[in-house]
Amino acid sequence: MTTVLRTDKLQASYGKIVAVREVDLVVAEGEIVALLGPNGAGKSSTLGAIAGLVKVTGGRVFLQEHDVTGLSAEEMVRRGASLVPEGRRIFGTLTVAENLAAGTASLRDRSHVAEERSRLLELFPILAERYNAAAGTLSGGEQQQLAIARALMARPRVLLLDEPSLGLAPILVRRVFELIARLRKEEGLSILLVEQNVHLSLEICDRAYLMRVGRLQAHGTPDELRRAEVTKAYLGSRGLDEETIEAGNPS
Repeated sequence: MTTVLRTDKLQASYGKIVAVREVDLVVAEGEIVALLGPNGAGKSSTLGAIAGLVKVTGGRVFLQEHDVTGLSAEEMVRRGASLVPEGRRIFGTLTVAENLAAGTASLRDRSHVAEERSRLLELFPILAERYNAAAGTLSGGEQQQLAIARALMARPRVLLLDEPSLGLAPILVRRVFELIARLRKEEGLSILLVEQNVHLSLEICDRAYLMRVGRLQAHGTPDELRRAEVTKAYLGSRGLDEETIEAGNPS
């Protein structure tokens, strides 16, 4: 399979604090890869470093085998990597239409914007219904759909999803994960998913990496990572028990 995203001994820091240490990960074309671990493990920092939002202090980032290490967030969008940040961060006072337009701000070639908007409004019918409504009036699940659609407006090769289920009711969490799986199946999208809900992540991903204190500790298929000795070692003493699954928190 063609590699879309790859990191080689990636290191990222906030000032003197090293948050990510020698991370090697790969996302192939049309693949969902999950990056799992407890709070503070460095998962979001890894996404931020890939997306150009966190300073890379070592190693390399490759997008479609081009070295993109240290490029700005704006340039990374142009190159084909779009981030859906934790907490959605939509513009609540702007309309759905204006939020979608914001997703194209970094693009130099705007010839496909209208076509992409039409396609996404078909994919996300609730956004078509609420097209002229203020984004802040949408429900949490609808706002998450808007955040994803906004990132897709740039026609990325790889979508970086940071905690898409955060703050959502359980029924909406399930719907968001169904949407993620559908994006891969119907759009052929490559996705790197950071998520606290270990159970649902392992349901939809092809492979997963387990991270702790800034380092990758294990990786494999969902079946391999469901083994009790692995999950207990790296995600806490309870592993993937029902209490952990319901909480959506592996720590």
